Amino acid sequence: ILSLQKKINDFCHAQQPPIKFISADVYGICSRLFCDFGDEFEVLDTTGEEPKEIFISNITQSNPGIVTCLENHPHRLETGQFLTFREVNGMSCLNGSTHQITVVSPYSFSIGNTSDMEPYLHGGIAVQVKTPKMFYFVSVFGKTRFFSVNSAPLQIHVAMLALNHFEENFGRMPNIGCHQDAEEMLKLAMSISETLENKPQVNGDIVKWLSRTARGFLAPLAAAVGGVASQEVLKAVTGKFSPLQQWLYIDMLDIVTPLEKMGSEEFLPRGDRYDALRACIGESLCQKLHDLNVFLVGCGAIGCEMLKNFALLGVGTGQDKGLVTITDPDLIEKSNLNRQFLFRPHHIQKPKSYTAAEATLNINPCLKIDSYINKVCPATENTYSDEFYTGQDVIVTALDNVEARRYIDSRCVANLRPLIDSGTMGTKGHTEVVVPHLTESYNSHRDPPEEEIPFCTLKSFPAAIEHTIQWARDKFESLFSHKPSLFNKFWQTYPSAEEVLQRIKSGESLEGCFHVIKTLSRRPRNWTQCVELARVKFEKYFSHKALQLLHSFPLDTRLKDGSLFWQSPKRPPFPDLSEETILKITSSVKVPEFRPSNKVVQTDETARKPDHIPVSSEDERNAIFQLEKSILSNEALQNDLQMKPISFEKDDDSNGHIDFITAASNLRAKMYNIEPADRFKTKRIAGKIIPAIATATAAVSGLVALELIKVVGGYPADAYKNCFLNLAIPIMVFTETAKVRRTEIRNGISFTIWDRWTIYGKEDFTLLDFINAVRVRYQRVFLMQKLVKPSADKKYVDLTVSFAPETDGDEDLPGPPVRYYFLSWRKPEEW
Repeated sequence: ILSLQKKINDFCHAQQPPIKFISADVYGICSRLFCDFGDEFEVLDTTGEEPKEIFISNITQSNPGIVTCLENHPHRLETGQFLTFREVNGMSCLNGSTHQITVVSPYSFSIGNTSDMEPYLHGGIAVQVKTPKMFYFVSVFGKTRFFSVNSAPLQIHVAMLALNHFEENFGRMPNIGCHQDAEEMLKLAMSISETLENKPQVNGDIVKWLSRTARGFLAPLAAAVGGVASQEVLKAVTGKFSPLQQWLYIDMLDIVTPLEKMGSEEFLPRGDRYDALRACIGESLCQKLHDLNVFLVGCGAIGCEMLKNFALLGVGTGQDKGLVTITDPDLIEKSNLNRQFLFRPHHIQKPKSYTAAEATLNINPCLKIDSYINKVCPATENTYSDEFYTGQDVIVTALDNVEARRYIDSRCVANLRPLIDSGTMGTKGHTEVVVPHLTESYNSHRDPPEEEIPFCTLKSFPAAIEHTIQWARDKFESLFSHKPSLFNKFWQTYPSAEEVLQRIKSGESLEGCFHVIKTLSRRPRNWTQCVELARVKFEKYFSHKALQLLHSFPLDTRLKDGSLFWQSPKRPPFPDLSEETILKITSSVKVPEFRPSNKVVQTDETARKPDHIPVSSEDERNAIFQLEKSILSNEALQNDLQMKPISFEKDDDSNGHIDFITAASNLRAKMYNIEPADRFKTKRIAGKIIPAIATATAAVSGLVALELIKVVGGYPADAYKNCFLNLAIPIMVFTETAKVRRTEIRNGISFTIWDRWTIYGKEDFTLLDFINAVRVRYQRVFLMQKLVKPSADKKYVDLTVSFAPETDGDEDLPGPPVRYYFLSWRKPEEW
């Protein structure tokens, strides 16, 4: 009851300090959220984003001084933000100072008067400074701001106020399908509108449908608004992220238009657990949900929430039809428990899919569910075949990588199946609906590729802690996984060291033998040798490598244009080894002296790591000597020719993997004068951990389930909505799905991504027969572009084709996919 909410809110607002007040309501197809954190509420970090670091290429001596970023590196700052400076050469008085900026262009900004400062020379990094921001609130019915994700917010606000007044006046909610109650609510809405400052226009349809469904309850809508509300609770407690100001409305008005033709009996209760759902969408749509065959890929954070929504909607509970199929190859980790709510501590190291299925049955025992632990990929197409996909009514993905999304999308397009995709990253989330013949597919758009760290940056010129962490991660992979795997593979091919020695002495070239022999000769066989090897590696990575780089490029090296080689973002390394910090056990280790080599240091940022490094004759002689020495020392026996590769595992704190990477990364960072990172940050970057929070997961999965209802109901294209949200700001943006694009060939022939031409083969069917068949069927001549040779168990081959241009010299015209069924699968009636 709104009057009670107002009474509690007024009490909370009047306290000193004020008690934070959050109210959330769901009535039928509409929901609302209200926040009041007191007259003033300070937020320490409004966005939660990492502070930006901008490498500087120039600063003018002027008023105002203009700071220019490195070429092709936009700063992405906003006017009014604050920056602090470090490592500026020349205009050194800027170092440590903080300035408010004004954006001049995507690559420059002004910082105030620099005309009296020393001239800028080179280098420098500008770092964004997070500054507190004050937010102001009023209590319920004050002059607050309104937000709605679909419709005019004030119209929904008025309708929901009218519903609250109806409940207070009559002590009940409006009856389902009662025209008299709807008219009474409309009168109340008219009266309320007159009392509001803007006197908003009353939307009779919103009032009518709210009246009709007010006794109902949409569980996915509650999940969506509940996820947002939960994030507001965290903001109130932590002071992190921008709070909602102050009303938010999320509705499902898109579903009501097709329901208008249904009689009121469709929405009446029947005494089962779905009465609240039935009051919103009707019995026919409820039954379609019960009879639904749905394939859920992924049982992680979003997957768990989706299974909860399936259970509450009764998906896959039909007596004769309906099945939920789920798959996830992963095991449950301890770190999953904070957001994957179907799992408990005693489930750790159990399969996610099996455990999630069991937990879902506790929510709704009538749900029929099949669980698998297979990855969905080309290797499992025998399991997830065309027949499997065509047996599904809808596919829902809950994945954490683009590659898997693209693959499943291609399977859905090939088999004309609807797909609903979603994902989260921290407080951000998205949903996307793909419907055959109505919308574009997931693969129809391409996100910009993720930026890779250039090879030369990783190897020689790190400029940020991310570079040193990736370097350490690569070192781990090389030392403990890649090299041992190559070592094992080599000795599986050549079973004895003596045989290898004879072969290389006779001049035979054995791939990889020199690296393997070096590994064998240096392999430690006791603890002391482990420490000795570690000490030598330490000297190599954190002293000799730096000295070699400075030998190749002394500090006064200049480029052809006269500018210094060592300037931002390049940092010169400074080996810093203190004998006092080395443990006593290393004192007896003979460390090789540094001797400069003529090795060429790669500086081209477009260059990639070479696949093979040539072997010199000196390397060959050394390999023979080392192998002979190992054989004579009985250190090349059968047991010595096997190593145990280690796979990187970020979640086991006892294995030392993250400790190694943290230590190696921070030692390299110290050498390059880069701010080190703690173990937690290193683990997040090295383990490529995508930040996740249960609030965004709940909101996204709720929105997916709402779109699922529309897909099941066969709604038109304009009913579907894609969403992008960021609960930190907070913002929710809903857009209509992209309508499928039709490609014109010529003479009235066109196609979309959902079209496919099908040809069934005959005995002795040749390529010419195939082309003639297409000419007869589709009156077109085309050029083959690609033919994929099928495996023995394939029924068909998909061909990519293009049509011959009308005039010579023109480009080929694109064509639709052509599926050719082989003889054993042909349909005689087609010919």
